[in-house]
Amino acid sequence: MDQQPLLFGPELRRLRVASGYTLGRFSDRVHYSKSHLSQVERGLKPAGPELARLCDSALGAGGRLARLVPQRPSGTAPETLPDPCDEGEEWHMHLSPDGDSWFRPVDRRTLVAGGAASVVALGLGSGPAHTQAPHALRSARLLFDQYRALGQSAPPGALLPTLVAQTHTLRTLARRAAAPLRAELLQLASRYAEFVGWLVQENGDDTGALWWTERSVRLAQAGGDHDLAAYALVRKALIAFYRDDAAHTVELARRAQEAHPPPRIAGLAAQQEAQGHALAGDHSACMRALERAREQLATADSPDGPVIGTVHLPDPVSMITGWCLHDLGRPRAAAAVLDEQIARLPEHALRNQARYGTRRALAHAQAGELDHACTLAGPLLDHAEAVGSATIRTDLRKLKRTLARHTTHRAARELDQRLTAVLHPEPHG
Repeated sequence: MDQQPLLFGPELRRLRVASGYTLGRFSDRVHYSKSHLSQVERGLKPAGPELARLCDSALGAGGRLARLVPQRPSGTAPETLPDPCDEGEEWHMHLSPDGDSWFRPVDRRTLVAGGAASVVALGLGSGPAHTQAPHALRSARLLFDQYRALGQSAPPGALLPTLVAQTHTLRTLARRAAAPLRAELLQLASRYAEFVGWLVQENGDDTGALWWTERSVRLAQAGGDHDLAAYALVRKALIAFYRDDAAHTVELARRAQEAHPPPRIAGLAAQQEAQGHALAGDHSACMRALERAREQLATADSPDGPVIGTVHLPDPVSMITGWCLHDLGRPRAAAAVLDEQIARLPEHALRNQARYGTRRALAHAQAGELDHACTLAGPLLDHAEAVGSATIRTDLRKLKRTLARHTTHRAARELDQRLTAVLHPEPHG
């Protein structure tokens, strides 16, 4: 990393001069100050991946500049938890009125060794499974779609206790049911567990998200569904993507495709691979992966059960194309695509409005359209607060860093203050 300014700076200056740009004109093109660019070119200041990709795109360097400043994974990798237990596993959940609730899996031997002073019996009763389970299955299937819709407007903590309980109920009923009902119960339980994993990630717990993802695979396999294992790799790739780990994102997404899953999962995997390539600054590989994603998703059949992946994006590949163009250092093109796609989002999908709207505002800001970016971002902050998403906060922090370069811009300063309040809320009480 210490050698980066010595490599990137001179190469940036060489390509800029060869392209006929003065420092002033190039500053206007990438929307970084002349003084900042001058220090980068002279090796006095390192360039971040964002600047490297913007410069690469502006100069048509084909990834040469971007590769000199690779995106490095942020934070630490999620902790590896023990594999989910099988029949000997107990699930413990503590619900607190102040919101400080928790979930913990415990193997039965640990539970017995620790003892229990007071236990409230919450069993399903001794009624025959063949009368309980079919009704529970139908109800849980109908509720699943409602929970997914609610997940677009409520914070994860408001849904997780209910979803964990539903998963537990389905897996418990499955133990007492006969085939083929048992398989249906386990498969639906796996979808609940996968949804829990996504919400746990939204709550900022990548380690817990990975545990629930593994649990969903175990439940699906027990129910005869071996395709969810490939989708679990896509979910893991998404976690790597939000850690800015381009290589791991691509690797996991490719492994998912190599498993030859159904077209929908293959398409979602190709789409995630594209995002990894964009993070690495590889435009050609990104566009090829997006093309594969569109082809696969177009051939996907309508499922009998819940749809895998997002159900609140009318055209997911186009939306992700806009996201990728931003990561590739092409903010103006990204903004145009995101403008069109966000206009098609359902009004109730506050989480997606905040997620893609923030990325849209970020693209406009990096394209130099600060007034418009601030106008777009302002209303989104209420949505972001309402849904409490750790992944959306990642992009809000990027927007804040972009605005921080424009201290003389009044709207940017005012929005920066609101962003600070959203990202660092004062504790209540």
